[in-house]
Amino acid sequence: MIAPPRPERFASLDMFRGATIFLMIVVNTAGAGQPFTQLVHAPWIGFTLADLVYPSFLFAVGNAMSFALTRPMPDGVFLRRIFKRAALIFLLGFLMYWYPFVTHAADGTWSVKPFAQTRVTGVLQRIALCYLLAGLLARYLSPRWLLVAAVALVGAHWAILAGFSPPGEAFGRYRNAGTLLDLWLIGPEHLYRKDHGFDPEGLLGTLPATANVIAGYLAGVAIQRWGKHAATVVRMAAIGAGLVIAAVLLAPVLPIAKKLWTGPFVLLTVGLDMILLGGVIGAVEVKGARIGRAFLQMLGRNPLAIYLFSELLVVTIELIHVRPGVGLYRWIGETWFQTLAPGPVGSLLCALAYTLVCCWFGRALDRRGIILKV
Repeated sequence: MIAPPRPERFASLDMFRGATIFLMIVVNTAGAGQPFTQLVHAPWIGFTLADLVYPSFLFAVGNAMSFALTRPMPDGVFLRRIFKRAALIFLLGFLMYWYPFVTHAADGTWSVKPFAQTRVTGVLQRIALCYLLAGLLARYLSPRWLLVAAVALVGAHWAILAGFSPPGEAFGRYRNAGTLLDLWLIGPEHLYRKDHGFDPEGLLGTLPATANVIAGYLAGVAIQRWGKHAATVVRMAAIGAGLVIAAVLLAPVLPIAKKLWTGPFVLLTVGLDMILLGGVIGAVEVKGARIGRAFLQMLGRNPLAIYLFSELLVVTIELIHVRPGVGLYRWIGETWFQTLAPGPVGSLLCALAYTLVCCWFGRALDRRGIILKV
């Protein structure tokens, strides 16, 4: 039996994923001082550049899935692999939030961090759940029905918020149906603590977030069919612009809110990702641009390892207390970067310097052929 030809690779997809992980680290590790507004998530309703990063990563997960699912595989093997991978990603996310597994008390003593204080939900955990749900749907549905499923997931999220939240609380923070579900099923001790009971990666938001993965998958399928042509770029830009316009038109009725992951937020982020990815395809695949290509491809080949390293390293650095209540990373930001450039510029320079350290780690892995796969 002759194996089917492997799908043509697109350097632009790896570059898109690499740029996403780079921006994700910059946003997550702002230095001391007030960051630029666009590098901070919108407090509730609204949209900033920082809000685009996470859905773009989900979109990139779908892109990669569109290539992986072209390989022939028996159902049993597929199911074992997808459930195993989702479980491992979820476990890595859980352990990342539990790390460093100890707590530092005000009197200087250390103790084991109890499970009761460990967050169960989180960024990687949502990626795992979205990957699992989107992968199962993509395996068994045609692209047309997969699009219907994505719309249904977004619609179900809206219906649950509107139908099961207390009156007037559907788009509130603490009493919407998603928050009430998280509090009942998981408990406040295992949720995001900085938002006082609301978790931006709660369970209900997994439904519309999965639509971002499905959109990335469908975009990947379309790109493989359309090929590396200028017409592909035009089609992607047109589709993306249409989705952005739809999001803006819906916003007065259903708000754009990343923390709730509302329908218009899905439309807006998918639309922007289509435009951005189309632009990268145009520059790299059609025009042959090579500026930044090797660097971003390197990041795109190992995004999970680089992301985990970035999160664990900054936590480790902050464990070193320069003075009471001030960890080493904050001290570096205050002493070095805020002295060099006070305010948002210093905060950004600190984040960029740290991100480049993480990129160096990714480069070291890449040179040794080490790719973290789960």
